[in-house]
Amino acid sequence: MLTWQDYLVIGIVMLISVCIGIYYRFTGGRQKTAEEYFSANKSMSIVPLGIALMVSFVSAITILGIGSEIYAHGVQFAIIYLGISAATVVVAFFYLPVFFELNCISVYEYLERRFGVAARLTTSIANFIQLTLYTGIVLYAPSLAIEATTGLSTTTSISLISIICIFYSTIGGMKAVLVTDIFQAILMFASLIAILCVASSEIEGGLGNVWSIAQQANRTQLFDFRLDPTIRQTWWSLTSAGFCVFCSLYGVNQVEVQRLLTVRSLKKARLALFVNLPLLISFAMMTIFCGMTLFAVYKDCDPVATGEIASIDRIMPYFAATKMAVYPGLTGLFISGIFSASLSTISAMLNSLAAVFLEDYLKRIYQKCGKTFPVERTTHYGKILAVLNGCSCVSVAFLAESLGSLLQLTISITGSIAGPVLGIFTLGMFFEEANEWGAIAGIVTALVTCMWASFGQPRPRHHLAPASYSSTACGNSNSSIASQFEQLTSTTTTAASSPISLEEDDDSSYFYLYRISFHWYSLMGLSITLIVGYLASLLIGRISPKRRVGGVEGRELDPSLFTPLVARRIRRRRQDAARTTSSQIFTLEEPAEGRWGP
Repeated sequence: MLTWQDYLVIGIVMLISVCIGIYYRFTGGRQKTAEEYFSANKSMSIVPLGIALMVSFVSAITILGIGSEIYAHGVQFAIIYLGISAATVVVAFFYLPVFFELNCISVYEYLERRFGVAARLTTSIANFIQLTLYTGIVLYAPSLAIEATTGLSTTTSISLISIICIFYSTIGGMKAVLVTDIFQAILMFASLIAILCVASSEIEGGLGNVWSIAQQANRTQLFDFRLDPTIRQTWWSLTSAGFCVFCSLYGVNQVEVQRLLTVRSLKKARLALFVNLPLLISFAMMTIFCGMTLFAVYKDCDPVATGEIASIDRIMPYFAATKMAVYPGLTGLFISGIFSASLSTISAMLNSLAAVFLEDYLKRIYQKCGKTFPVERTTHYGKILAVLNGCSCVSVAFLAESLGSLLQLTISITGSIAGPVLGIFTLGMFFEEANEWGAIAGIVTALVTCMWASFGQPRPRHHLAPASYSSTACGNSNSSIASQFEQLTSTTTTAASSPISLEEDDDSSYFYLYRISFHWYSLMGLSITLIVGYLASLLIGRISPKRRVGGVEGRELDPSLFTPLVARRIRRRRQDAARTTSSQIFTLEEPAEGRWGP
């Protein structure tokens, strides 16, 4: 149980977050304009924005999910950050310039300008669902830590976190969210450092012996170059997942693009992205090392094997409750770090969900009803929508407990929707021939296929990774533990929530789509959207020439809607055409020889 020092630390952290929201509610422009509420008046500087980008990507899922992944299966997951590093460059130079050119609140406004209203609404609804589901899972994650360390129920934990987060992100707007992120980033790093410090005294040989222990257990394999997509993790699946998910989240997702637009120039936004990358990788490597360290601590006495915890996702909170509790205040610091990781992500999501709902749905409803949207009430509506979106995310959080492994569930849902969403933006920015109905055909086909792969039944059976158990090391000779663990390892789970595993099922009788690793969903969605969307656009263009470009009769391609390489090609082609036309006109109007002189 927590001591008064732990509760004091947690209370101070929560109070600071609330006070930041109150401060920005009553300073500056007091969140009276849409630009201040949603874009912080473009007043953010590079380093704070870089930190904010990192913490919005990192959540309690990162800490608990990656930590448990490494604990169970070794360090191979670290390969995903190679894909993320490559994606940072692609986002900075190919996607971000387009949104800076548009300078709009909702990223889906791009799709309306490029294709039409139908493409905008289709994509917006898909991404709105993904953000709501993801935010609900992020909201559920810290309840695992609170339940393990305090005994508070999941319901109480979720309610407490949601109330605090909804309060400060609603009243303070984007600036409060970004400033609070900096404070929360410090706590997130501090919580991991606390785990490593305590664990060092629990491992024979200290932290320097962690890697050798992992090697002895065959958990340091990094490079698996097999091409079989049914293998849970390979070098190819991890790099492609990291690349596609990061491009989607930072390149075309409302949450991160909205943050990147809080600076005044494209150059500053790019620099913030490159500040974000080393921070993100540093935090990930610390989390990965924490997972390895916990394995070194429990290598002979796995708490899942003994039945002390119900799932691998609870391994880090279990360590905090049992090992860190002897140091007053440290468990409270760990919980504060988990809180901070969730609060930073959820606050970003709520602000962005409100912006999307306002721009894509509410204003359109006013337009359909023949009314003029009251601009002066934009921030008022934004705050109401943030609260309503927060309530919907809370509902998802209450359901998350029955859905299984945090990391696999998150990647499955994110990849299934983020891949197709990235596909339709890529189709619009990189392919001049793409039109509205081709783009819609592509994204709908991809969404159906990916969600089918993610949630279809029946699925191959998976087994939990084997864990070590020694009655001497655990100090428990109860023979029922072995049979209890045997029962756990033979459990069959559902859909996308199958527990993570090392042992693969080779039963080819299952439908092949259900056997594909969840790491491939994002690339699969991107590829299907591009291929189907491009081919359908060409077909529709041949059948109906009026729909050849953008789905709107008479629309001419706007170079600003394309990535810089394509935009330069369009402008150069038009300049060449203009020069050719001028030359022809000059030739036609040239006077006959001798008309005005000899």
